Amino acid sequence: MRTPMTDEKSVATPNEDAATGNTSGYRLDLDGLRGIAIALVAIFHVWFGRVSGGVDVFLTLSGYFFVASLLKHVIATQPASVSWNRAINPGPRLWRLFRRLIPALFLVLAVVTLLIALVMPKTRWGPLGAEVQASALYYQNWHLAFQSQDYAAADSAISPMQHLWSMSMQGQFFVITMVCALLLGGLLKALARRFEVLRRPTVIRGIVGGTLAVVALFSLAWAQYRHGINQPFNYYDTVARLWEPLAGGLLAVWMPRLALPQRLRTWLGVGALLLIVTCGWWIVGVAQYPAAWALVPVGATLLLIWVGSPQTAATATGPTPTSRALAHPRLVWLGSIAYALYLWHWPLLIFYLNWRYQDDVSWLEGTGILAVSLVLAWATTRFVEAPLRSGRGGGSKQYRRILVLALVAATVVSAATVTIWQRDAANATVDTLNLDPRLYPGARAYLYDAGVPNVPMQPSPELAPKDWPITWEDSVTGQFTDAPDRIRSGVYGDPTATRTIALVGGSHADQWIDALNIIGQRYHFRIKTYLRVGCALTTSHVYTWFGRKYPECNEWSRRVMAQLAVDKPDVVFTNSTRPAEEGPGDYVPSDYEEIFAQFRDRGQRVIALRDNPWVSAKLKPPECLATGRKPQVCGVDRDRAMSPVDPTIAIAGKYPNMTFLDYTDGICNDTYCPAVVGNIVVYRDFHHLTATYIRSFIPQLETDLQRSLRWW
Repeated sequence: MRTPMTDEKSVATPNEDAATGNTSGYRLDLDGLRGIAIALVAIFHVWFGRVSGGVDVFLTLSGYFFVASLLKHVIATQPASVSWNRAINPGPRLWRLFRRLIPALFLVLAVVTLLIALVMPKTRWGPLGAEVQASALYYQNWHLAFQSQDYAAADSAISPMQHLWSMSMQGQFFVITMVCALLLGGLLKALARRFEVLRRPTVIRGIVGGTLAVVALFSLAWAQYRHGINQPFNYYDTVARLWEPLAGGLLAVWMPRLALPQRLRTWLGVGALLLIVTCGWWIVGVAQYPAAWALVPVGATLLLIWVGSPQTAATATGPTPTSRALAHPRLVWLGSIAYALYLWHWPLLIFYLNWRYQDDVSWLEGTGILAVSLVLAWATTRFVEAPLRSGRGGGSKQYRRILVLALVAATVVSAATVTIWQRDAANATVDTLNLDPRLYPGARAYLYDAGVPNVPMQPSPELAPKDWPITWEDSVTGQFTDAPDRIRSGVYGDPTATRTIALVGGSHADQWIDALNIIGQRYHFRIKTYLRVGCALTTSHVYTWFGRKYPECNEWSRRVMAQLAVDKPDVVFTNSTRPAEEGPGDYVPSDYEEIFAQFRDRGQRVIALRDNPWVSAKLKPPECLATGRKPQVCGVDRDRAMSPVDPTIAIAGKYPNMTFLDYTDGICNDTYCPAVVGNIVVYRDFHHLTATYIRSFIPQLETDLQRSLRWW
């Protein structure tokens, strides 16, 4: 007979086998709750693209079962004289966790590795290889958290392993909890030699519960605090997530003993279940969890555990209708394959979308994906998880040996493949400085009608994402993590020259440094940079990047403007437009005009360049090209990306100190802005130009600078 306290299989994940019957204390309704949770996760992922709250249910159940199991071994099954450390004994527990979690995970990762090679463009092999490694070693949540802050990786498409962040977080929770339990047990053991009271189960329970409560409250406070500072990082942060499984652990320690009328238990259960099922619709989980709003699915889960427990049942009353409904055999079966279903459904969805070049699926396609996921989840549970987890009942010893050898072989091959991908990605470099302009005219093909011979494009689509400005090699471009009072600066062109152009703004000003550097060396002027990613010069508007507001840009802009007043460069080079936030085309933000007015009032000369066309974030030209598609379908319609007329024409008369440039005709033809022009790949992501393509503008930029500055 099994109970939640002793069932080691119920420790952590959606991977819980259903009981064969409702025997002493075993909670079939919690198996059914897992079934509901995994159904919500999969359905919301496949059809609605939202966070359902199902993962938060899993986290809460994980903490409940894991802490309950630890307490059962320490308090209920061991005499007071046995040491805490011996009772917990991490070796067998870690081995059981390993047998339960690793085989299915590594099987899925091996299949994912194969599908990456078959379906994904080579541009993504290196980054996805890093995610395979992060998922296998249980730090995927941290990998995604730091990637969400990395401007260089911010354009990466959704990963087929993104969902594994929760597995990583739970694995970290198990290890952290077990280590802390051992440390606390060692301390109590030492103190119990002098204080007999520390051997009493009620005292041990109080100490454990109090410790869990302190950590849980700190974690919740941290999640709420970080929510308003850096929500994308906060979403994956283990510290911010710990309170969810710890809330379940606290219920295992201090299950309230309060007999309730059957009707009240029923209504509380129905209400809690409704909250779990519906919260995905009225809470934007990605933007709100794991802060205070996560209390809804977590609290509802705790309530279902409590009202379905004997502690709330009056004498001779049976399970509530809610518990009986959750214990339905089909829900219990779904709960038994929940771990494998969680592992399979997301990669199948993402690979299908990439294979079909789609952003979402129809009801028929989604049904097919879920059906295949269910079959794979059942097979994985039946033929991989069960035999290796229990060591019995899943086939002969010979079968288990063959299965282990097959999994080890797949793991070794996957690891070798990932290592090669990462090595190739790390060693790959862009070498396009000396391209023959007769073979690779780039922008000159549009601006000067230069001939375009039939030669391979440069850089290759696989290398285009690495074709960054030289400022990034020198680390002189400010990053999101910089303090707002930090102004990074570099000097290019002719460092000894007396004339200076200040290159100022965000990454769309930064990308022009490669052309300016060569022209500066040629005509003996220097370029001093004042750059920070995502921070075009602004006054009051607060930019939002990757789900977080960046008021640091405003402070940085004020400091840069003050520094320019001191440095007094001969000319400021910056951007003049941005893409329209709603609707097609581009425009001049009011903040830009306020900055332009400050330059005018100072008597500062300015050259302002119209921003380049942005492609849709869902279509990244290098990846599109890497799949073999034509450049004519890997770009963007001109009338969608750019306004029919340069918006600066309407304001130019107000700023006689400024020269406005527009190079749209060097990127687009009359109707389309393709991914390759003049045999050069135009974009390194969906909105930045490659450094190679920027250099193809040198003849035109040189002419325009000479006309404006008269320096040569």
